[in-house]
Amino acid sequence: MAEPCKICNTRKPRRYCPGLRAEICSICCGTEREMSIDCPLDCEYLIEAHLRERKPPLSADDFPNQDIRVTDRFLQEREPLLLLVASSVTQAALAAPGAIDYDIREALQALIRTYRTLQTGLYYEARPDNPVAARIAGRTQELIGKFREDLAKEQGLHSIRDSDILGLLVFLERLELQHNNGRKKGRAFLGFLLEFFPPLQPGNTEASGPSILLA
Repeated sequence: MAEPCKICNTRKPRRYCPGLRAEICSICCGTEREMSIDCPLDCEYLIEAHLRERKPPLSADDFPNQDIRVTDRFLQEREPLLLLVASSVTQAALAAPGAIDYDIREALQALIRTYRTLQTGLYYEARPDNPVAARIAGRTQELIGKFREDLAKEQGLHSIRDSDILGLLVFLERLELQHNNGRKKGRAFLGFLLEFFPPLQPGNTEASGPSILLA
């Protein structure tokens, strides 16, 4: 007789769960996905679920940092820089074991606070109490700093506008709110980042070309 579902121990298993490395039923897959199960991003059932999930609708009033305007024109003119910043967040999140969307949200919030202080001429690095979020924020800062160094060496360009990075971080924060599925271990936003803003290959700074606006 076949073994029952690894989770409920009652129903007949219908699929292999790579998170548990065991056979489970479709009902338990749906209810425990990203709740009690650490689902790998390449799980076919997780990918399908993320495509079909209906997130609660958000209005402009639901977004924080509303004093920072992020228009379509702003994003279009800074598309290469957006690629660099978003890819840095993706790489930092993938390098943080166990990182979920809520960790990325905290990291983005801390980075936004940091870049807000730079607008006043001061520098204060906000660090989340959450160690996973702190690791993501710190690694993102390191990667952005390296891109700035590469620009200075390769093109003689000395600085990317902090205000531009701030605006792009706020944009990513809003994307996270839109893609977060509310599950305890949800990584729908990380999956979105990985699809549209994968980590750049080492030494690839082509995306940081002349169209980046500099101070």
